[in-house]
Amino acid sequence: MEKGDTTDIAIIGAGPAGAAAAAWLARQGHDVRVLERQHFPRFSIGESLLPQCMEHLAACGLLEAARAGDFQPKNGAAFCWKGAEAAIDFRDKFSPGPGTTWQVERADFDWRLIEGARQAGARVEYGVKVDGFAADVLHPRLTLSDERGVRRELRARFVLDASGYGRVLARLTGLDRPSTLADRSVLFTHVEDRIRCPDHDREKILIGLHPRHPQVWYWLIPFRGGRASVGVVADPAILEAAGADDAERFWTLLGEEPRFAELLDRATATREVSRLTGYAADIERLHGPGFAVLGNAGEFLDPVFSSGVTIALDSAVRAAPLVERQLAGGTVDWAADFETPLRRGVATFRDFVEAWYDGRLPRIIFHDRQHPRLRGMISSVLAGYAWDDDNPFVVASRRRLDRLAETCANDAMAEPT
Repeated sequence: MEKGDTTDIAIIGAGPAGAAAAAWLARQGHDVRVLERQHFPRFSIGESLLPQCMEHLAACGLLEAARAGDFQPKNGAAFCWKGAEAAIDFRDKFSPGPGTTWQVERADFDWRLIEGARQAGARVEYGVKVDGFAADVLHPRLTLSDERGVRRELRARFVLDASGYGRVLARLTGLDRPSTLADRSVLFTHVEDRIRCPDHDREKILIGLHPRHPQVWYWLIPFRGGRASVGVVADPAILEAAGADDAERFWTLLGEEPRFAELLDRATATREVSRLTGYAADIERLHGPGFAVLGNAGEFLDPVFSSGVTIALDSAVRAAPLVERQLAGGTVDWAADFETPLRRGVATFRDFVEAWYDGRLPRIIFHDRQHPRLRGMISSVLAGYAWDDDNPFVVASRRRLDRLAETCANDAMAEPT
């Protein structure tokens, strides 16, 4: 193994969390090394952002870099089920902050963010794999290997894991733990959508429910230029029963939802149908001696409300100032200052995910006589403002969802409580 070198902060992964943390810390004058296994641009799903992301991108100085991508504007989410339709407009939310964002092709979006971090002073190394890690409060060490198989050591003053689904430190430290959420699979592709329906709103993600299997749902994320991301999420057994291979399963299930079948009747795939399975994950804790874990590298819930990038960016803009304080000799309580507040917002998203799958949230969303103030509170969480403690659906999300779903089931006017 080659003799190693040193850096102030080593960041594993060049996705949104890694780019955001790298940009913020590099602007403070730190030597920041970003270690990325793949080469950018590279494909990724998670393409529908939430408005809360805009504040986080601004906080780390990457908003203009992202804006230059001229991505498809997004102002909310539309829903369809058995001929019924509903929509939530993020601009009508309860919480302050931006009400619009983008729907992005992640290859371009992520590349723009990490290029922004590089221009801010971060050093980015592609084709580098992290094989080993030694935690240490002062000098944590990473064992790296490149694509030629050459191994070396990198010593840092702090390590941030932003490796996403790779979950590098969760594996290497033994902190990985199974998610409490049910095991589901995703089939997805990109299409030239050729949508002709004049009432289709390209500024909203469309989420559909299967008419017979309400826990099977679909996404349609329009991009610029008549392209779109399309996916179906289901229990693995339902997927297997839908066809002989993943392509057949995908198009069969897509054709069983009337609105999606209508919109995409002329669509053609621009890439093979891919599968993602066993994606829900958790971790014992998000920090340790000389390291912290960001975004999906720690916990990933479910794609239904597009919370992944929001949680990733939130974790990055929380962690970066704490790393700065610690390297300056200050005291940081990583449990109180980072993990507890971050997990509080994640727990709100989890309550909404669970309410989606058990039917409470669809009951609320498709109720047509809901009080606007309550609708605005729901909209705020779905727009990513899951840390707004002024919102009753944040501070007591499960209880509030229970009560509102019961009210909607009784077909009474849903009033503020």
